[in-house]
Amino acid sequence: MDVAQFDFDLPGELVALRPARPRDAARMLVIDADGRMEHAFVNALPDCLRAGDILVANDTKVIAARLRGRRLPREGRAGEGPKVELLLHKRLGEARFCAFARPARRLARDDELVLGETLRARVAARGEGGEMEVQFEARGAELDAAIAREGEMPLPPYIAARRPVDARDVLDYQTMFARHEGSVAAPTAGLHFTPELLARLHAAGVTRQSLTLHVGAGTFLPVNVADTAEHTMHCEWANISQAAAESLNAARDAGNRIVAVGTTSLRALECASDETGRIRPWTGETALFITPGYRFRTADVLLTNFHLPRSTLFMLVCAFSGLETMKRAYAQAITERYRFYSYGDACLLFRQRT
Repeated sequence: MDVAQFDFDLPGELVALRPARPRDAARMLVIDADGRMEHAFVNALPDCLRAGDILVANDTKVIAARLRGRRLPREGRAGEGPKVELLLHKRLGEARFCAFARPARRLARDDELVLGETLRARVAARGEGGEMEVQFEARGAELDAAIAREGEMPLPPYIAARRPVDARDVLDYQTMFARHEGSVAAPTAGLHFTPELLARLHAAGVTRQSLTLHVGAGTFLPVNVADTAEHTMHCEWANISQAAAESLNAARDAGNRIVAVGTTSLRALECASDETGRIRPWTGETALFITPGYRFRTADVLLTNFHLPRSTLFMLVCAFSGLETMKRAYAQAITERYRFYSYGDACLLFRQRT
C-alpha cells in the first residue's frame, strides 16, 4: 500500500509531554465496529466492556536504555575522545546488546567506550543506520545493575527533543503491569491503568491475563519507503505462557471477548495463534507487520494510544478498524484537541467479528 495514505497533519501542541493525572483520567475515543464514535474517559472502561471479557496486558518493563559517555582515544591519539550516546534495543547475550549510536560516524569496530561513570564497553560490530553490537565488560546481573545506575529512561524522541528526562519519568514511563525487564519503550496503552481502575474492572466481571513483548527502538523508526511492502520491521522478543493461552482460549470458547491492551499485546497474540484463532504457548521473535487487509484471529477489542503519522502502529489500527474510519477518528481527535502519542489519550476500538 502507498505509505502516503497513512499521513496526516498534527499540530505540535497536541503532542503530550506529561501523562494525565490520575492515569485513568485520560480521554478515550470509543469507536464501535460500525464506525460510530463516542467521547469518554479511560476510567469509563468498565462501562464499555462486559462481564466475561478478558484483558490482555503486556508486562514488559522498560530499562534505562539510554547511555551517554565518551569514546576512549584511539591508539596513538591524545586527549579526550568524542561524546557518544547509545540506545540499547536488543539483548544478544549476558554481556552483549544491539544499540543505536549517535553520532554513529564517530565509532568504528573495536572502539572502547566509557558510559556514565563506570560502565565500559567495546564496539563489536557495526551495522546499518547507526546500529552497533556492543560488548560490555560487565555481564549478567552485574551489567543489569550498572545499566540501571548509569542509564536514563529512554523517552520517545518526540518528547526527549522538547524537554529533559526527569525523576517523574522513571515512574510515569512504566506501566503498573511491568514485571520483566527488556523494553526500550513503554507499551503505552498500559500507562492508563491504575489499581482503582483494575478493581472496578474486576468488580464488573472483566478478567485479566498477561503476556510479554519487549518493545524495541524500531517502534519509533519512520517508514521511509513509498510502499508498505518494502518496509522491514525490527524483531522483538515475545512470550505467552501455557496458562495464559489456556485462559484466553477458554474465554473465546465461552463466547467472550479478548481485549488487547495495546498494539504490542495484539501483535503477540496474533503471532501465537493458528489459522482458527486458537492461541498456543509461544516464545520467539516477531517482526509481524500488520497493514490493512490483514485478517485478525484473536482480539475483538483494542485499547491503544494515538499514533504517529506514517507509522507501523497507525497502519495496524487502520487494519483493525478500517483506514477511512481511523482517518475520520484521528481528524475528530485533532479537532477535539485530544493529546497524542506515548503520554497522550486513548482509543477503544471494537472490531466487527466475522
